[in-house]
Formats: sequence, structure tokens, C-alpha cells
Amino acid sequence: MTTDSALLRAEAAARARSAQTRKTIRSAINYAVMIGLAFFFAFPIVIMLVSSFKPDEQIAGDMRSLYAFIPRNITTENYSCADYDLATSDCSPTPGENPGLFERLPFGRIYFNSVFVTASIVIGGLLVNSMAAFALARLNFPGKKLLLTAVIAMIIIPFEALAVPLLLQVNSFPWIDGSSTWINSYQVQIFPFMADAFSIFLFYQFFIGIPKDFDEAARVDGANIFTIYWRIIVPLSLPVFATVAILQALTHWGSFLWPLMATRGFEFQPLPVAMRVFFGQAPRQWGDIMAFASLATVPVLILFLLFQRWFVQSVASAGVKG
Repeated sequence: MTTDSALLRAEAAARARSAQTRKTIRSAINYAVMIGLAFFFAFPIVIMLVSSFKPDEQIAGDMRSLYAFIPRNITTENYSCADYDLATSDCSPTPGENPGLFERLPFGRIYFNSVFVTASIVIGGLLVNSMAAFALARLNFPGKKLLLTAVIAMIIIPFEALAVPLLLQVNSFPWIDGSSTWINSYQVQIFPFMADAFSIFLFYQFFIGIPKDFDEAARVDGANIFTIYWRIIVPLSLPVFATVAILQALTHWGSFLWPLMATRGFEFQPLPVAMRVFFGQAPRQWGDIMAFASLATVPVLILFLLFQRWFVQSVASAGVKG
């Protein structure tokens, strides 16, 4: 009996070791695949960032070797002057050097345009879209189902089909300063995009998963609709707020068609439109192009890294709800 028990314990220990070994191998394979995928998606960004600090003539030569990933002969010439004055254009390149990014266009103003427009749309959109979704998900009123159907239907309509009618419409809108049109302004890039059907639908899907018992309990305590929204729904919905913020920021940070149609000149144009103008300038210098692309990409990466935990949580919860 003692021998049989010892054999059973030995077999159990061997099976446990075998299972642990298989688990370790699977984990190693999973990590290797994830590292490989991370490298595959990250290496263009690494090359872009590294190349933005290299002399222009060295970039093409390094692309043929691992030096493409290694910073050497580091220079800030591709970025150069950061104090470009839009009115006076008083920044000039150092004698004997090629003009850098900040000498070839008013990058500071263009960057501010993109940050201001994107931040305004995201902040205003979070408020407008979440309140609209709150009304659809938590309140009862005539025509609610029809309105929800219209919101869902609007998701499938491409913006290109609405761009020209929208341009004609905003062209006739007056502004508070007395001007007769919104064209070539910040408001033409902000207000038409605060309300977004897809964002409303995302908020709606999340809000309907929150038990309505919270609303009833709050009403018993004397809370009104706005208190329920602000004190109960919003704190419970931070993951979907982060998801919508990231998606909207990505969409409008890279928006090209509408700013191209509605703005004129660098005073109000964002980065994507200015990048098109910049790439068409002569001479074409790859160092400057890499610097431009790096400055346009880094804010998006930082935004995702700051909010990735809530973003993943929102996507996971949506998958669980099915």
C-alpha cells in the first residue's frame, strides 16, 4: 500500500510538473508572439523618431541596415527654430544650413490649431454626446425609439456625402463678431462635429448596462435628472468616456477633408492640411518630414498611454455584454 501511494504521489507530481511545463511553454510562446507583433507595429514609429534627429543625407543610407533604429550623429537641425513669428517671419536658418521645419512654415501656430480644435471637439463632444445618450438610455419620452433608430442610421452615412451640403450651410452662418460666414475659422472646425452618432451609440450601449435601481434610489433621495447624470452615471462610466475621448481625438487629430475645404492659410489650418502643403514644398527634405511626422504622432501615443486602462476596460465590458 505504501509503495502504491508513493507511486501515485510521484505520478501526480510528474503530471503537475508536466502541466506547469506546458503552461510555461505556452506563456513563452504567447509573449514571443506579442513581442514580435509589438516590434512589427512599433518599428516604423521608432525609425521615424530616430530619423528625425539625423542629418538628411544619412537617413537613406541607414535604411539599409540596423542603423535605421540607432540614433547617431544626432542633430536638431530638422526641427531648428521654434520661435517662428507668423506676422513677421523673423526666423531664418543658420547660414550654410538647410532650413528646418520651423523655418519652412509656422509650425507653432499650426500645432496650436490642431490641439485647440481637437481638445474642443473632444471636451464638448463628451458632454453633448453623453447627455444625449443618457436621455435615450435612462428617460422615457415619446419618439425615443424613432430617435435612437435615426442615430444608428446616421452612423452608416459617410461624411463625404454630407461635406458639401454642410459647407454650404456653415457658409451662411453669422458669427458673434459680425462676420457673415464661418469659413476659415475655429468654429467651423469645432461645432459641426461635437455631436457624433457613433459616440452617442457607444455611450448608450454602456448606459443601458447600468442598473436603473441607482436612478430610483437617487430619486427617492430627491435627486433630479441632472444630479443623476452627473453624480451617478458619469462616475460609473469613466471607461466609456475614455474610449470616446480616444476615438474622437484620433479622428479629429487626423482630419483632413473638412479643414481642407473650410480653411484657408496657416492661420486656422491643422496639421494634416499643413503637412500636405509642407510635403509639396521644394526642396523635399526627409529629415524635416520625419520631424513633422514625429511631432504629429507623439501626442496621439501619449493620449492612448494615459487612457489605455479605461479604453481596454470599456472594450472588455462591451465584449462581455455581447
